[in-house]
Amino acid sequence: MSVSITSAGDSAPPYSFSASPGLAAWLHQENVALALTTYQIGKLFLVGAPTPERLVVTERTFERCLGVAVSGSALVLAGLNNIIRFDNVVPPGQSLEGHDAVYVPQVAWYTGDVFAHDVGILRSGRPVFINTLFGCLATVDEETSFRPVWMPPFLTALRPEDRCHLNGLAMEDGRPRFVTAAAMSDTAGGWRELRTGGGCVMDVASSAIVATGLSMPHSPRLADGRLFLCNAGTGELGEVDLASGIFIPIAFCAGFARGLALHRGHAVVGLSLPRQHKDFSGLPLDDRLKAAGRNPECVVQVIDLARGTAVHWLQIGGVVRELYDIALIPNQRSPMAVGFAQGQINRLISRGAPITLDDLERH
Repeated sequence: MSVSITSAGDSAPPYSFSASPGLAAWLHQENVALALTTYQIGKLFLVGAPTPERLVVTERTFERCLGVAVSGSALVLAGLNNIIRFDNVVPPGQSLEGHDAVYVPQVAWYTGDVFAHDVGILRSGRPVFINTLFGCLATVDEETSFRPVWMPPFLTALRPEDRCHLNGLAMEDGRPRFVTAAAMSDTAGGWRELRTGGGCVMDVASSAIVATGLSMPHSPRLADGRLFLCNAGTGELGEVDLASGIFIPIAFCAGFARGLALHRGHAVVGLSLPRQHKDFSGLPLDDRLKAAGRNPECVVQVIDLARGTAVHWLQIGGVVRELYDIALIPNQRSPMAVGFAQGQINRLISRGAPITLDDLERH
């Protein structure tokens, strides 16, 4: 079965998409869409399937966007110097210009360049994020750049030194549960010397180290009480046995695995081309690719967790070489986002309910 792919966005695309024959049908059947980020060219991609034979990809430009999370009608995105919250303005069962969800930026908190990685949304709707520069879990603030919420037990100070390369966040029922770090380092940039085998997973509630021996772990995610993550330095998607702390590989991924979403026995995983940079070269992944005779790919794979095999894929080409995060958008088949380029935000105006001055003062 052939698949039609329609792409639209801020500019003439310097990128390309190709998909496996069954991807659109799978997304349509599951009634989910995908949000993908690439900080390499600063794009948020939303991928939906309005029919089983058609994919629609829309993109918007946000400088160095990394983590993305979806909860209810909110979508939160980590950018170069801010955390942006978008809200879907399309009521259920309706559409706007053919889209069943339109995410409009409503609030931005300016953090400065703290190299925010993964983001989460609390039950209150407030964002939390991994503040990689300071090595802590943080939340946004109206008066300061951020407020620390939690820090790894091995850090002795919160300083802008990227000591352990804290990066990943797993949420559970609207609360942060697990985080990943590239190394248990307490010196400025010390994680770089411990990339292979120095990574760990930590429990936010107890500050316990629940798994060690990982190589550049990213994107921890929980599903049905099971913890999955990307062991990016070895190119593996796997599960952490929470009783023993042992990492159990499920699938080998031909690329730097980063970005993970879980859905009904499947893992949606992002793979990137290895960067020609000292922080990302010389990892076990390089040898595994060579031994397997595989070339790295920039691709999104849908992996059957029971079999450990990729059943669907979305190949991304052109100038795009890296992906960072993936989030599922449930109950949507053709979402889009409004950005800041080309005056998009200027042309979408909505009116809230009237409010009296007395009520306004009480707020």
